Amino acid sequence: MDKKTKFRLPINWFIIALILSLYIFGYFLYPYLPERVPSHWNISGQVDGYNSRTFHITFFPSMILGLYVLMSFAPVIDPRSENYKKFQGVYEAFRLVIVGFLLILYVATTLFALGYPLSISKIVRFAIGVLLVFIGNYFGKIRHNYTFGIKTPWTLASEEVWNKTHRISGPLWVIAGVVWMLSIFIAEKPSFVISMGALFLVSLYGSIYSYILFQKLKKE
Repeated sequence: MDKKTKFRLPINWFIIALILSLYIFGYFLYPYLPERVPSHWNISGQVDGYNSRTFHITFFPSMILGLYVLMSFAPVIDPRSENYKKFQGVYEAFRLVIVGFLLILYVATTLFALGYPLSISKIVRFAIGVLLVFIGNYFGKIRHNYTFGIKTPWTLASEEVWNKTHRISGPLWVIAGVVWMLSIFIAEKPSFVISMGALFLVSLYGSIYSYILFQKLKKE
């Protein structure tokens, strides 16, 4: 196998230990959790889905652990593996942000199940906003790959289209992230529509822009 395809990001064992501590967290709180733990909230911020407490304390930490390991080895199977070295710091930081996001979500839903009056929908929207701001801020540094970034047929087909699409989309994703964070100050239903609308528009813009640019370059 070509050495380039063997590149992977190093495992941060402190993060692994932090994720594993979630199992301990769930184990000690298990007796105090209700039999059915809230697992989904509708656009009005009301609970409309439940899981068993056993599933809750095992699935969430396992999902976070699996996702972290998967993201660490993603470059191994990516055809553009060598490009990860060019934005390794950004990708490593992204792994940490994702773990932090899911960790906050797990702890918040667990505390909610224990009776703490938390607004899960607002916590999720604010956390997603932070995630979008982070991604948008570093979009311009992400190099051509098949795993992380704006993956349209046209960005994947052309490195130039990839670079220009990410540079122009970055500020828009930051704006979308700010919209998500500010949405916590308005009512649940309109905040959901506005935040999802903002994300849809910036995603759509990136797709259309990459298509138009690809067609333009193909004619030159």
